[in-house]
Amino acid sequence: MAIVSNTVNYLDGDVLLEGYFAFDDSIQGQRPVVLINHAWAGRDGFVEEKAKQIAELGYVGFAVDMYGKGILGISKDQNAQLMQPFMEDRQLIIQRMKAVFNAIRLMPWVDDKQIAAMGFCFGGLCVLDFARTGIDIKGVISFHGLLGAPQVDAGSVIKAKVLAMHGYDDPMVPVVQVNVFQEEMTRAGADWQFHSFGNTMHAFTNPVANDPDFGTVYQVSADQRSWKLMVSFLNEIFTSV
Repeated sequence: MAIVSNTVNYLDGDVLLEGYFAFDDSIQGQRPVVLINHAWAGRDGFVEEKAKQIAELGYVGFAVDMYGKGILGISKDQNAQLMQPFMEDRQLIIQRMKAVFNAIRLMPWVDDKQIAAMGFCFGGLCVLDFARTGIDIKGVISFHGLLGAPQVDAGSVIKAKVLAMHGYDDPMVPVVQVNVFQEEMTRAGADWQFHSFGNTMHAFTNPVANDPDFGTVYQVSADQRSWKLMVSFLNEIFTSV
């Protein structure tokens, strides 16, 4: 196994974005690709490491840039400011997702009929919103993602299979939002799964999350279990006809 990784520039209109990709150079030919959407701080080392781990599974891992090349928040206030325009205009999320979707389909290692997307926190919202457009990709995976749908419901049939994983004690995603989300997925005809981990707060996959007052705490068992669920899900969607 020889994991190769690098950055690549792509555009959303006049906004320059910088993705990070990884793949196993010992595998010949094209293979499925998994887009990896970052949390509210921006495209950081966390999602870059996830891209490498995805590459170790035999896929192309591509860490998406939603904010712009080199833009990273370093505090809660900065992170919130970076995320806010996307929360206020959810079409901006779709626009950025379409930009990366078009970019990765040009990569020589990518099988453009085998595309999935996963995301963490804000990134979970991004991949769910992408699925809500009715985009014909294999599946989306949300790790402790924000679940609320845009106020304007496109009413699309969701073609992508959906895997959402959630901490039961997540203060950012109340139980009522979980119920509404599940009803939404059912109404949209989605093939959906929802896994809730007990005694688990927001950001449970991030080893540096340790702020119980804010609601973000790493939970090793939920981290490990959610990754195993993701691996099984990817195997299912990429081997199904």
